[in-house]
Amino acid sequence: MRVIDLFSGAGGFSTGAEMAGCNVVFAANHWAEAVEWHSKNHPGAMHICQDLHQADWSKVPAHDVMLASPCCQGHSKARGKAKGNPQHDASRSTAWAVVSAAEYHRPPIVIVENVPEFLDWQLYRPWELAMNALGYSVSPHIIDAADLGAPQNRIRMFLILTQTKAPLMLSLPKMAHKSASTFINFDAGNWSLVEKPGRAAATLERVKAGRAAHGERFLTSYYGNTKIGRSLDRPIGTITTRDRWAIIDGDRMRMLSRWECRAAMSFPETYQLPDNHRLAVHLMGNAVCPEPVKQIINAVRAAA
Repeated sequence: MRVIDLFSGAGGFSTGAEMAGCNVVFAANHWAEAVEWHSKNHPGAMHICQDLHQADWSKVPAHDVMLASPCCQGHSKARGKAKGNPQHDASRSTAWAVVSAAEYHRPPIVIVENVPEFLDWQLYRPWELAMNALGYSVSPHIIDAADLGAPQNRIRMFLILTQTKAPLMLSLPKMAHKSASTFINFDAGNWSLVEKPGRAAATLERVKAGRAAHGERFLTSYYGNTKIGRSLDRPIGTITTRDRWAIIDGDRMRMLSRWECRAAMSFPETYQLPDNHRLAVHLMGNAVCPEPVKQIINAVRAAA
């Protein structure tokens, strides 16, 4: 199957599609650095760097599957959804590029990824009706990446849109969870003392609570609702666009490396990342987990 990837970011959707045996022929994103690294990892695809509100869809190759991850920040609880916020309003409006592309190309299958709050968007129903008018039935699936092969609890919504009379409900596996311990390397990284001078009191309190709950080795978050840390026997929590998770090992600690973030997202070890740690983490935190995508595309193929 020939696939295009809109709002392609670092390439998680594309990588998952290739893992499922698809041929990614086109990728587009407005962020130049994301396009650069997507092209390094998917050199066979045509790439454009553009605001997709203004794309010329006639220049996009023919395809069987359209993958799309329109901006989620305007929907996400983590970033806020205040009405009248111009940045968030513009973010939400990127979903209309999917309608525009589908109107021109009419691929048999469209898969849209976003946060579950996308379904609560005030304009979701008009968006869905627009896709219905183009002949698509819409089937929402709320999925935890940990259930489909990624060592990370990451709840996301996947809309499966098909040119069928009835919505396509997927039969997805419930896979055994992979623990965070499968990708953390205690012999690598830049460690520092937990009790080093200047360490924030709040961090020390989180470490103390984590030790009481999990012993000497565990994960703790620098922000979010994780108050007592997280066992290494569980999948890690959601990887975000800035450093969130620290590894505690006795009296030392460090943040996840970019390679560990890559593994937590279920990218293969061969996937290239920039040397700049902050950029690499941003790319990974903004990506789609490839392993779940592979399972979803295989399930679509089996059901179609």
